[in-house]
Amino acid sequence: MAEVIDLGEFGEGFRRDPHAVYARLRERGPVHRVRAPGADAGHETWLVVGYDEARAALADPRLSKSADRIGVTFLDEQVIGPHLLSVDPPQHTRLRALVSRAFTMRRVEELRPRIQAVTDDLLDVMLPHGRADLVASLAYPLPLTVICELLGVPELDRTEFRKLSTEVVAPTSAETSYEAIVRLAEYLTELIEDKRCAGPGGDLLSDLIRTTAEDGDRLSAGELRGMAFILLIAGHETTVNLIGNAVHALLTHPEQLDALRSDPTLLDGAIEEALRYEGPVENATFRFAAEPLEIGGTPVAQGEAVMIGLTAADRDAGRYPDPDRFDIHREPRGHLAFGHGIHYCLGAPLARLEARTALRSLLERAPALTLDGPPGDWLPGLLMRGMRSLPVRW
Repeated sequence: MAEVIDLGEFGEGFRRDPHAVYARLRERGPVHRVRAPGADAGHETWLVVGYDEARAALADPRLSKSADRIGVTFLDEQVIGPHLLSVDPPQHTRLRALVSRAFTMRRVEELRPRIQAVTDDLLDVMLPHGRADLVASLAYPLPLTVICELLGVPELDRTEFRKLSTEVVAPTSAETSYEAIVRLAEYLTELIEDKRCAGPGGDLLSDLIRTTAEDGDRLSAGELRGMAFILLIAGHETTVNLIGNAVHALLTHPEQLDALRSDPTLLDGAIEEALRYEGPVENATFRFAAEPLEIGGTPVAQGEAVMIGLTAADRDAGRYPDPDRFDIHREPRGHLAFGHGIHYCLGAPLARLEARTALRSLLERAPALTLDGPPGDWLPGLLMRGMRSLPVRW
């Protein structure tokens, strides 16, 4: 029987800086049996913290994203419907192909002027004050506005949507998380029906409603709701954290910020290093062993849950020398911040474009940007890695 490591025993320090804990675990091996903070005994999972093992596990078809394959049904998936993070091939292949017909690289590129305009408007409001919470003023409203406009979510609904979304990905309790999922499902059902009745529109959700494959295949009502759910949440929550974490990393490493200011061509490298150093998703959503297997020499029984540590893997010294050093000159190719394999993040190009636009515009227009105190609390849970607030001044 493998030793169970209770991550809750590391206290609040684990939420603020999980990297030190993951490093200690990696010294003992790439795979461990853990209990999440606040979880009851008997609710353990395998946690993969080594880079090579994590990359292999992300692409291993024996690790299923569908709990149905092990005879388990989650209430949130029943309420929302199937989506790209809850199904395996061939269903995943079919859903991704249908979504890819509407959510194309061309569509993302066409958003570039709008992303710049939203960024400029937010900075116009923020900069005259001399100081601000960067999360509330820029990192949060930029991707939320873009994804809601892309999917056709009315402006009046966005504040409430943000509250529900945050509760889903960084829950304060199991009860409030489930309530948020139910309310989101009800809202998305109404939104889809309104768009279906309204006829063709220019937004992505309207296009998904009418997208048809060559054989006539279309998304069902439940699949549309699930797809809208994952696009809305993954389409902005991760980017909020990417922008906030990247700015925080630069401001706490002034020599790197100076290098970027001296050579703006380093921006893309700075964003990739920020993704590796403090990625927006701490751990990938659960996978389940569809059959007995080994990960890094550790036996995993059929039906057991596996959590793959993205930020842990990206701080593995076996892959990245001196991994705790933030270095925008580093070659971070192959980082796992957006996953790997068939579940690689569909919205990665959009997230990169938004982060690139936000950071370039912010640094150009606020040349004296600096921290204005410590950041707010780091998000709870083991899924997302980001700060609730980031005070800055200029």
